[in-house]
Amino acid sequence: MITPNRIADVLGGTQVLGRRLSSVSALNEAVSQGLPKAALRLTAGRVYEGKAEQRQLMNRIVPEATFKRRRDRLSAAESERTERIARVIANAEYVWGSREDARLFVTTPHPALRGKTPLEVSMTELGARQAEEILDKIFHGLPA
Repeated sequence: MITPNRIADVLGGTQVLGRRLSSVSALNEAVSQGLPKAALRLTAGRVYEGKAEQRQLMNRIVPEATFKRRRDRLSAAESERTERIARVIANAEYVWGSREDARLFVTTPHPALRGKTPLEVSMTELGARQAEEILDKIFHGLPA
């Protein structure tokens, strides 16, 4: 299991979150209270370098007009979606040992996901679990 610290790092760390999230309960509390908008921006930036691609990912999590209306924080539901994507990214970075390799993994269609990318399927909790299961198999040297 990926530690809350690794997920928090993808979300922007203490600079963005305002505190260290070293437990699942602390991460859950932060998500429930609403993550800062910057956490979504940084998570999208961890996947895509281009601003247009980042914006596209962000709009899948929070519609653009809604994002602009938000003052400082995302809603709890938007925060959950953001954390889910950050968790898959953190998992991929841990397994591959490289941000670039992780980025390639989450944006490349995978046969076990019926040709969808791990990022695409991670828009739902069950899809994220599928992506994490593939990463777990890769980490342990099992066929994915």
